[in-house]
Amino acid sequence: MTTSKSIQAARLVWHHRQSGQAMAHFPNAIRPHNRQEGYAAQAALQHINAQALAGWKIAATSQAGQQHIGVSGPLAGRIFKPTVIPQGQAVSLQGVRMLVAEPEMCFVMGHDLPPRPAPYSQDEVMAAVSALHVAIEVPNSRFADFVQAGEASLIADNACAHAFVLGDAAVCDWRGIDLSKHAVSAQVHHADGNTWNRAGNGSAVLGDPRIAMTWIANELSSLGLTLERGQFVTTGTCMVPLEIAVGDTVEADFGALGRISVRFAL
Repeated sequence: MTTSKSIQAARLVWHHRQSGQAMAHFPNAIRPHNRQEGYAAQAALQHINAQALAGWKIAATSQAGQQHIGVSGPLAGRIFKPTVIPQGQAVSLQGVRMLVAEPEMCFVMGHDLPPRPAPYSQDEVMAAVSALHVAIEVPNSRFADFVQAGEASLIADNACAHAFVLGDAAVCDWRGIDLSKHAVSAQVHHADGNTWNRAGNGSAVLGDPRIAMTWIANELSSLGLTLERGQFVTTGTCMVPLEIAVGDTVEADFGALGRISVRFAL
């Protein structure tokens, strides 16, 4: 995929991100055909919007999620600073079609993991992490039918990144916790007063959020990218995504790791 085609694809994604309108698909002339071309368009998106990078997300970290959107494995996406919503501020659902919230474990990098030929081990990756935060991601796609968009196009669509709320850092000894078995529960409070619950755990995230962290470190390395000190990685939803609507509030309880609450508005 030429640089020109990557930029054209990125401009189309950015236009629909700004307008909130959905697109059917990329025109054939600029449609990415594989993961590498998808990531090239995603990199061009960062170039054209000139927004600082706050961190990274991992999409499709469960087998069910991968099957749902027809991808062969997880996808990495960029989280830009303007899309990080401060705690206590309502998240707008204007233009959001996916209408789900995802409670996630999010790691902050303490030092760089630059590209290298040999893959990083899980021990190396986790040694580079400085903190674990609780978080909620609100994904969205620029495609009207994101389920049929295809892997390369979804990567170009920034792996469905949209809005993200970073919670507090865990104050417990989180490194001593088996995150693969760590329970997470959530409540969705509707504007009409009704409440419903959902539960999950860290095994929903590629079997273990630390495995997901290792995956993205090596995915970025293979693309010639550094996972940088100060950036965060939100590793994927710990449960089946929570269906939400305007006026709802989501509360996620990560036990010893902390709690986070997010309200949704138009």
